[in-house]
Amino acid sequence: MKDLFTDEVKQGLAAGSILLIDVREPHEFEAGHIPGSVSMPLSEFDPHALPEANGKRIVFSCRTGGRTLQALKLVQDAGIDLSEHYKPSFFGWVSEGGEVAYGDA
Repeated sequence: MKDLFTDEVKQGLAAGSILLIDVREPHEFEAGHIPGSVSMPLSEFDPHALPEANGKRIVFSCRTGGRTLQALKLVQDAGIDLSEHYKPSFFGWVSEGGEVAYGDA
């Protein structure tokens, strides 16, 4: 596992080099999420249905970092070579003053 922190995620999102996948449930995502993140709820998570990354690094995010580890285990068990997660996740993003988007987009 590779833990990423807020500065690196912000830089990656701004540069277009990170695809941030939010594994929280739809109601959590709609109530507030990191701009540019993609919703893929852990309760329905299918490692083989990951969105096309187009050369970006796939990084998982959730509320506090626990569900990201579960998502990584699922992708690794499926033979997919991913290992990065945003350890502070959404709570860390908000506590460090990150912008928040709302709705399901």
